[in-house]
Amino acid sequence: MTLGATRGRNRVRIIAGKWRSRIVRFPAAAQLRPTPDRVRETLFNWLGQRLDGLACVDLFAGSGALGFEALSRGARRVVMVEHDRTVAAALSESARELEAPEAEVVNAEALAWLARGDERFDLAFVDPPYATPLAQAAMAALPPRLNPGARVYAEAAQPLDLPAPWRTLREDRAGAVRYGLYQLDAP
Repeated sequence: MTLGATRGRNRVRIIAGKWRSRIVRFPAAAQLRPTPDRVRETLFNWLGQRLDGLACVDLFAGSGALGFEALSRGARRVVMVEHDRTVAAALSESARELEAPEAEVVNAEALAWLARGDERFDLAFVDPPYATPLAQAAMAALPPRLNPGARVYAEAAQPLDLPAPWRTLREDRAGAVRYGLYQLDAP
């Protein structure tokens, strides 16, 4: 493979906000596939361009594209949960390079981390490895960790079956990936 063929891999561009056009690099890792620019643009159009003051959690953080984009758009805090030690170290390095003390990187399995904490969030990103049942499991585990009216962005290979108190706000698909924005309503 030539250098030209590898250019653009293992990096994502922040779309908007204070770090607009900055590049975040990440290591090659099995099943790590960043949310494409077009899908991120759609998501942040759905959320509104500014996320001022929101506490966010980026489960299965991977490249950190969603969490860093949220911070760039004004989120006050983002916890990035990543199971792979090498990928978590790269997230910490990216946070350092961006001078983002609002980013906390946690090297842990996402569902176990959800079960043992008590911090609550206004917005969650659920983008697990493709074609696993982890999105559905994370959505089931999230309610105790969310503030009333919290929204959750999720990607999955199959449509999510979400009972009340979840409400679907928007859904779409890009190729084989389905993605949506959901809200946790008061029970």
